[in-house]
Amino acid sequence: MAKPTFPTATSKEILERGDLLAPRFDSAGLIPAIATHAETGEVLMLGYMNAEALERTLATGEVYYFSRSRNELWHKGATSGQIQLVEEVRIDCDQDAILLKVTPEGDGGACHTGFRTCFYRVVENGKLKERLP
Repeated sequence: MAKPTFPTATSKEILERGDLLAPRFDSAGLIPAIATHAETGEVLMLGYMNAEALERTLATGEVYYFSRSRNELWHKGATSGQIQLVEEVRIDCDQDAILLKVTPEGDGGACHTGFRTCFYRVVENGKLKERLP
């Protein structure tokens, strides 16, 4: 695949109100991507995308992330079966965060620990306790 590129917005008006997709990747070339369940709205996970991951996600309708720990492109669910099918992609007002509304396949989970969401713990009195939303 050719090196993906996205245009740069030339003004605040274009960035915030225009129809130009011009994601603002950070200095590492990444943008945070929040995945929510398309039907329930439950937050499933927070991942990061580089330009190639975003481009592949838009082209295939399946979510790709960039793994910071492995330093590589990651097709969510390729090994676990928990593929995330894209129902909608949103970008925030200044185009530096992505919101994905997805339908999870496989067992419906999103977390590598086996939970349906990566946010399965709450902080109570400075300690972590497992509690699903």
